[in-house]
Amino acid sequence: MMVRILNAELLYCYEYLGNSERLVITPLTDKCYRTLCGAVYLSYGGAPEGPAGTGKTETVKDLAKALARMCVVFNCSDGLDFESMGKFFKGLIATGGWSCFDEFNRIKPDVLSVIAQQLLDIQNAIKAGMHEFMFEGTMLPVRPTTNCFITMNPGYAGRSDLPDNLKALFRTVAMMVPNYALIAENVLYSYGFRDAAPLARKIVATYKLCSEQLSYQPHYDYGMRAVKSVLIAAGSLKRRYPEENEMILFLRSINDVNLAKFLSHDLPLFEGITSDLFPGIELPVPDYERLMECLLENC
Repeated sequence: MMVRILNAELLYCYEYLGNSERLVITPLTDKCYRTLCGAVYLSYGGAPEGPAGTGKTETVKDLAKALARMCVVFNCSDGLDFESMGKFFKGLIATGGWSCFDEFNRIKPDVLSVIAQQLLDIQNAIKAGMHEFMFEGTMLPVRPTTNCFITMNPGYAGRSDLPDNLKALFRTVAMMVPNYALIAENVLYSYGFRDAAPLARKIVATYKLCSEQLSYQPHYDYGMRAVKSVLIAAGSLKRRYPEENEMILFLRSINDVNLAKFLSHDLPLFEGITSDLFPGIELPVPDYERLMECLLENC
């Protein structure tokens, strides 16, 4: 079976990946899919780049699920050398899987130059239709579905620019801030919420106001990871209390995820934001009676 998108035709690989969650398809996701599929069709790698929390790695993993291909995510560091990367590539060539090298531009420039030659050898073998070839002193079978993707987070200390011979092996795609409201709305619908659209707008407004009014702290996060944490907590509460008021469940999930990380002088501001966005909603007082009994017995 073949998968077609634009002028690219890719083989569906029937790799069983389990019944896992999938990404919400936004215009940004669709653009990334088209670019990456075009790169794979031409036997090039893909290189999503952009700020943290924009879904670079998750989009590559979800595309692998859509094509039923194994994808291994590897977090790169400046301690990697070309020998360890060579061992990694040997496994990929023999299995035909995909790899996603996260934060690829953390690797030292001299090592990146050698990796570029290794990747060029692999891509040339696939383009030539070879069934086996010599790589790093080992004769390996070549699976044509083998591919490598890299993600980059530009502008941070400790990152290096990629050499030109390495850039030529990848097709870049810019990943900007995703549509939080659209993603939150679809995820909430999947969890069984009926009022998903207004709740999605409220979580976006909450984090927007927090970023503007609360003090700056290194551990404060108002990006997609924070939104996803609130959505998961809300889904868990919805399964436990399916008949409860959805506004109460959502406000409780926002408080559960965020209150613990805010400093004392930011708490009144946060409570003011949530009271404005959820007018008239009062959370029931949690019952800690059994917990206190256990603590008193054991302390």
